Parts: sequence; C-alpha cells; structure tokens
Amino acid sequence: MATVQILDGGLGTSLQDQYGVSFDSTTTPLWSTHLLVSDPTTLQACQKDFGTAGVDVLLTATYQVSPEGFARTKTAEFPNGIPKSAIGRYMQTAVDVAERAKVRDSAKIALSLGPYGACMIPGQEYSGAYDAEHDSEEALYRWHLERLQLILEADGDLLSRMQYVAFETLPRLDEVRAVRRAIRDAGITAPFWIACVFPREDDCLPDGSSVKDVVEAAITPTDDGSAPWGIGINCTKLHKLSGLIDQFRASVSEALTAGQISAAPTLVLYPDGTNGEVYNTKTQIWEKPADYSANGNQDTRSWEVQLAQVVNEASKKGPFESFLVGGCCKASHHDIKKLRQQFQAE
Repeated sequence: MATVQILDGGLGTSLQDQYGVSFDSTTTPLWSTHLLVSDPTTLQACQKDFGTAGVDVLLTATYQVSPEGFARTKTAEFPNGIPKSAIGRYMQTAVDVAERAKVRDSAKIALSLGPYGACMIPGQEYSGAYDAEHDSEEALYRWHLERLQLILEADGDLLSRMQYVAFETLPRLDEVRAVRRAIRDAGITAPFWIACVFPREDDCLPDGSSVKDVVEAAITPTDDGSAPWGIGINCTKLHKLSGLIDQFRASVSEALTAGQISAAPTLVLYPDGTNGEVYNTKTQIWEKPADYSANGNQDTRSWEVQLAQVVNEASKKGPFESFLVGGCCKASHHDIKKLRQQFQAE
C-alpha cells in the first residue's frame, strides 16, 4: 500500500475567500507573502485552518519571495521599498508562523518557492513569458541561487527548521534545470520537490516541453549525486491529472529500467480546487469561461473524491510508492479536511 501524505491548499485564495484579504500588484506586490509584512496574525489564523484540517505538510507563505517584490513593497519603516538586507527577518516570520500553525506535532514544514514568473507583474507562471533579463537558463539559475542565498543567510538557520524545500509551478524546462543547479550550488541538503504547471490544452509545459523532458530534467542526479525527493504537478486542472500521471509514470519507469535512478521519487500532486474558474492575470480575478457548461470536462463528483481516485489508480499502477497530495488555488481547508478523510476511510 502506498504512503500518502496530505499537503495544504491554496493560501492566497483562502486568505481572499475566508478572511477577506485583497491583493493587487500595486499595493501588495508580494501577494500572500505580503502578510509577513502587514498582518502575520491573520496569516497564522489562515494557515492554522490547514493545520486543524490535519495536514502532514504545511507550506510557508514565501511563494512570492523575491528581492524585486520586496523592493516594490512600501512600509512606514521602508518608504522606498524593503531592501535585501531586511528580507531575512520576514523569512523568520514565515517559519515562525508556519510552526505555530501546526496542530499535529508530526506535521512538517516545507519552504515554498515559486518560479520567477510569479514575481512578475502581471504574473507569468502560467505562460512562462519572461522578460529579456530572465529569458535563459543561466539568468534563471542566478535568480534562484540569489533567492536561496537570502534564505541561507537569514539569522536563525531557517532551513534546519524546515523539512522540505518546494519549487512550485515551474512553467519552463530551462527553469527546472536552473533550479536543479541552484539547489546544488547553494548546498541545499534538505529533501526537495519540483512541481510544474500544465495549463495548456495539451500535456506540455507552457514553453512546449513534454512531460518526458520535464521528468528527465527534474530527476537526473546532478554531479554531486543529489536528486529530488519528489516531482509532480501543481496549479493544474484536476481533469488533466490522470493523463499527465500516465506520462510521468512512463518516464520514471524508463529511468528506473535504465538505471538512471534507483527508486521512484514521491509523486507530488496538488491541483487547483476550482470549479471551472480560470485566473485572469489582467483583471486579477477568477473567472468562469462563458462556454464552461459545454466544455465536456465536468465531473459531478466532489473534488476530493476525484483526486483520491486519481491517487489510488496511480498507486495501483506503480512505480510510485509514496504520494504527497493537496490542493492549489481555490482549495480551502474544508477541501483538504475532506481529502484527508478520503484516505482515512480506506
């Protein structure tokens, strides 16, 4: 029987939907990370909702952390923007808040790190259309390495307090490779996972790369022997998971047969909790397409039932023996609690 750990849900959308927090690129360029600066109390309450839901892994509120985002964030102390030298204190707050939000002593903390595109205005993690200064593997490597170094240099040895590092919503193959290099060169030894986003109608990354390309770039051990603890999919529509997992399965099985890896990584799955809504980066609103009722992708079963079935089917087929499963945008703590119950009922 496969091991299944439960991950949390969509933090930013939960803050909006459950706590009435508003975000926009002008006043809150850090999005959910902004609450580390403005309102850690509300942030902790929202994260504790997921802790109470019984998660095994809780992500920190650091998805949008970047020097650029902090530089655009004005405060009374820093009216011209928060400098790099002050970022460390907010990273400490993120870990403090996550630790206090844990309800189960056994729950683990994962450092959440989004792609470069999540820090652009408007966000480009669904398109991978980056600016010229970050439109190459080398530039993305330098950007991710700098961010990791900011965290490593923060007071309090923060990484020792976190059990995982999560690189999420990567939309480009060169960014997957860049992240692998940055992890190696930063000396990160904590287990890490890489999750990619698949928003297209086909089963490719936004940049057109195939699942096979993604898996190869994500799991091939680097020259120091490091390899990810997990790989998978996030911020993607639930109805796409089965087909994508079939391709992940084939690619990982091929790598096992070839001896490139000795064991399958954990399969990490946290799809959107939406009901047909699509995020409009221009209006910054979740909108349901006019033709949604006729798009043929509806399933009348609840989100958690569908997701549990996807995981159970993947478990039976192999080669994955462990799973980390949760939700992304619009997946609330109520959804995560019901998801956990699906696996407890088995």
